[in-house]
Amino acid sequence: MSPLAENSGPDIIAAVIGLGSMGLGMALSMKRAGLDVVGYDVTPAAVDRFVDEGGRGASTPAAAAKDADIVVSVVVNGAQTEAVLFGPQGVAHAMKPGAVFISSATMDPAVARDLAQRVEALGLHYLDAPISGGAAKAARGELTIMASGSKQAVDTARPGLDAMAAKVYELGDEAGKGAAFKMINQLLAGVHIAAACEAITFAAKQGLDLDKVYEVITASAGNSWMFENRVPHVLAGDYTPLSSIEIFVKDLGIVQDMARSERYPVPLAAAALQMYLAASGAGMGRDDDSSLARLYAKLSGAELPSSTKEPQSL
Repeated sequence: MSPLAENSGPDIIAAVIGLGSMGLGMALSMKRAGLDVVGYDVTPAAVDRFVDEGGRGASTPAAAAKDADIVVSVVVNGAQTEAVLFGPQGVAHAMKPGAVFISSATMDPAVARDLAQRVEALGLHYLDAPISGGAAKAARGELTIMASGSKQAVDTARPGLDAMAAKVYELGDEAGKGAAFKMINQLLAGVHIAAACEAITFAAKQGLDLDKVYEVITASAGNSWMFENRVPHVLAGDYTPLSSIEIFVKDLGIVQDMARSERYPVPLAAAALQMYLAASGAGMGRDDDSSLARLYAKLSGAELPSSTKEPQSL
């Protein structure tokens, strides 16, 4: 959390729409920084959990947003973001003039630009601000935020940004730039996870000691952040979802759409997408994205470590 966040006064009201593993951490980080935070989620139990942590709950997105200076939307994609804004009990017509809507979803940059235009036409600010870092960093207020939008949007959002993030990159004065940066990150992340799963399962097929493989590779040039982070899931045989297969079905699908519109080849991302699609089709869509290793094992006859926690999708 930035030191600036410590100066945020209690008069600033923030609403968080979406109190999942990321949104809850972001809401609590802003509350810790002194903001008055109201939370909403489609799952009442998630709202109850936030209230138990000392936050305020709301029964609809509009109710959460009506007095807020900052509204943070922590949902999955552009369609859900549009619903948060303009659906039944959406926030766009409930927010007070001059408030800022911070969109944290991963989406096509063109969708971000369209939503920004519609929001700004109502006298509101829109900040395109996808996030990276995972639930643990969200809980600590140490996310990376890739922000783009007007100076007014950034300035209005600043108390929330400083509370939620260790790094805020200001990437341009129009929405869509942040989304584009996030898609470059997701291209790399999706390919790196697929490569890590391919490699560790290939090692299993060779009969290698997988714990030793992990030790050697993480000290060698072939290591990646995703290999180091995801392979322990495989070694434990624990595919409880921290980030699911479906996330990369969605995100690499967006990469494909963007690349096709630009007539730009992305063959590695395309190959990785096919593996995520295959894993989803095999029933692992909601399992951890390291489940690609299970798919490789099924296709090759390789044996991976198992656990009682392993989903019985295959």
